[in-house]
Amino acid sequence: MRCRCPALKDLFAASCPEVLPPASVRTLYTAQLMIVTIDGVAASGKSSVSGGVARALGVPYVSSGLLYRAATLLGLEAGLDLHDAPALLAHLQTHPLRLEPLAEGNRVWQDGRELTDELHSTRVDRGVSVVAVLPEVRAWVDAQLRALPSPFVAEGRDMGTNVFPRAGAKFYLTASPHIRAQRRAQERPEDVPAIEAALIRRDELDRVQSAPALDAVVIDTGPLTLDGVIQTILAQLPEQVTSA
Repeated sequence: MRCRCPALKDLFAASCPEVLPPASVRTLYTAQLMIVTIDGVAASGKSSVSGGVARALGVPYVSSGLLYRAATLLGLEAGLDLHDAPALLAHLQTHPLRLEPLAEGNRVWQDGRELTDELHSTRVDRGVSVVAVLPEVRAWVDAQLRALPSPFVAEGRDMGTNVFPRAGAKFYLTASPHIRAQRRAQERPEDVPAIEAALIRRDELDRVQSAPALDAVVIDTGPLTLDGVIQTILAQLPEQVTSA
């Protein structure tokens, strides 16, 4: 049977341009169309925006960053070298994490202990960029996320480029380091200049995996309110997402 759907034909043309893909692959493709990805630089408002969009759609939102932060926290508590991916993965195997995706906010658990409130400490901030660039850890996080049932809103650094490349809608949030530092200073007792310097360093470390997808809508959140960003995204969602 010839493929009559242009999108599917483009997707599978490299291997078999004249036939429909197997049912399992078609299911995966359709599932990704029900996903909204919201990527962006650190402290650009991804979590708050993703939660707002998810609540508006009545679906969960998934924070990939919390898994990286949880892996970092467990590594620090165990006294591991955060550059040692095999040691981190072995520790995660014996201390499995569970991400609880909810529209009102994600929670992370480790064997009955909730880690969520501990994941935004300064020491985790300093270590998470080291952990997040390790290919083995990224593959582990990606596997956790891809196992979740859609629809949902996925928030992170490379959701639209690597984890869910066929997502139905992709957005990328940005803002100047100074504006992001001012926002973060409202959440924790630190000076704006210190936070800004840390964000600039984080941007440099995250540069590779934080690049926007070519088909993502880039939104500067600096001049917008939280609700303004949420409404901007909702106004640009395709029908297959809003009707999920």
